[in-house]
Amino acid sequence: MDIYEKLRQRLATNPVGAPPSEAFDEILRILFTPDEAKLALSLTFLPQPVDRIAEKTGLSMQTVRDTCEAMADKGVIFSREKKGDMGYCLLPAIPGLFEFPFMGGGGTPMHDRLGHLWETYHVENQGMEFASSPTPLMRVLPVEETVSGNDEVLPYEVITRMMEKNHTFALAECACRVSKGEDACDKPTDVCLLFDGMARFLIDRKHAREITREEAHATLLRAEEAGLVHTTNNSQDRLNLICNCCGCCCTILTCRTKLNAPYPVSTSQWFARVDETECTGCGICADERCMLDAIDTTGDAAAIHEAQCIGCGLCVSTCPAEAISMIKRAMTPPVPETGSQLGSQVLMEKGRLEAFIDMNT
Repeated sequence: MDIYEKLRQRLATNPVGAPPSEAFDEILRILFTPDEAKLALSLTFLPQPVDRIAEKTGLSMQTVRDTCEAMADKGVIFSREKKGDMGYCLLPAIPGLFEFPFMGGGGTPMHDRLGHLWETYHVENQGMEFASSPTPLMRVLPVEETVSGNDEVLPYEVITRMMEKNHTFALAECACRVSKGEDACDKPTDVCLLFDGMARFLIDRKHAREITREEAHATLLRAEEAGLVHTTNNSQDRLNLICNCCGCCCTILTCRTKLNAPYPVSTSQWFARVDETECTGCGICADERCMLDAIDTTGDAAAIHEAQCIGCGLCVSTCPAEAISMIKRAMTPPVPETGSQLGSQVLMEKGRLEAFIDMNT
């Protein structure tokens, strides 16, 4: 069997998945040299030290170290230092193999080709795979300003409270819009936020720049003003990343807006509601803010379709009449307590928990 197909099958055990595709085969051939792909077959999704990888591959520790460092610098595997030793592991297709090579910018022929291939893969295969689990891997989070005044706001339900747990902050380019090149919308690209271990990796590998907590919050407000939906990993424990998404370019939202996938993203615990006595019918909420066609403005006042509303709060933050507020859903989507619990739950739903455990032992 071809080493790139073996690598794809290894990547496919991850909760995100990696379905077979001619486009993905070419992506792997661009991202990994044959020697890199061969070594990557010995990596797992948990960081391993150089001596362990050398033992598994039969390569010298120097060769393993040099090859892994080259792959980490390209952003196609992950590295983490622990007690002075560097460990290396595989990255999932999303977020990872797709995003990291674009986070420092694009514009080269390689980036142009990769952008086209990833779009093809998303439409034909990866998008539906990503969004096929009843437990979504990502969820929508509103900024605190849009849910202020509600008495039952839990810490994991708003971004600013979640960010209090993080220590390292990084800012990178939005891979989704960068990968589109000239076909991208006019939304800002420098709005992708990463935290802690993922942030440190991308900073050290020069795919992102380090920022302060205050700068991270300012980025959120800038993304909010630009009309971007804030999405993050679907767990209560801590933020790994915040994607600020548009409905025309971004992987997560286009699973819903373009592919009509079953479980693209978990809604927030909230939905928008209009006070008809205050609404002036200006249409800003529907025409400029909502990306999911959740607002009807055919009547005298705007009306929210709760089933369509993802609870992003974008309509609330710019309503000139302050006629829209966020209301707690009667049936709130469950949020797994930890990232590990999230991954295990998705793997069980997709029927590959055993394969994932076998691959990582």
